[in-house]
Amino acid sequence: MSNDLRSKAIILHRTNYGESDRILNLLTPEGKVAALARGVRKEKSKLAGAVEPFSVSDVVIHQGRSDLGTLTSAKMLKFYSQIITDLNRLELAGIFLKKINLAADQVTSPEYFSLLEQSLAGLNEKLSISLVEAWFWLNFARISGEEVNLIYDINGEKLSPEMAYYWDSSELSLKLNPSGDIKSREIKLARFLLANPLAWATKIDNVEESLPPILRLAKSVNRLKN
Repeated sequence: MSNDLRSKAIILHRTNYGESDRILNLLTPEGKVAALARGVRKEKSKLAGAVEPFSVSDVVIHQGRSDLGTLTSAKMLKFYSQIITDLNRLELAGIFLKKINLAADQVTSPEYFSLLEQSLAGLNEKLSISLVEAWFWLNFARISGEEVNLIYDINGEKLSPEMAYYWDSSELSLKLNPSGDIKSREIKLARFLLANPLAWATKIDNVEESLPPILRLAKSVNRLKN
């Protein structure tokens, strides 16, 4: 029986090891995998070009007796080159990688790979940064078991399209407030972002107008600073 894993993979983190090797943390649809890339830092390495950050590669990893596999083959499938030309997008992409690198140690879910792949593609294709960020954090919370309650308010009352709400960050719930900035449109948009691929959100008219409160909400759930 073969001990080789062949899969699509995204590099989450790279650590130099020895004179020419690297230890890679890779995210695959099967989960997070650690692998040693031997000689990858050598000038003529055949692996080097396929294990760059912000790319998707087809990899083969040989699993031995230890938890650390060995990368035996790698072919780049996509390189999100536009991300590295924009400092804001580059910084956000780096945050996504770090957050999933930590989360994938706790939860094994194929959805993390899809989440990261779509988010990097969105940043690369110059989609609105706010849209990509809101979509990522809402779905990251859902996959991690902290999905935002968009059905009931803090008192257990069903959300009404005629009412306005604000996000109570201490209780992580929507609270009824006549001056709140979360209304029917924002609630519908947040539900849409949780239920659909990122690319579909680009078809919504005037989406930017409703994103600020959704983004604050999504960051709050993930314990991020606004």
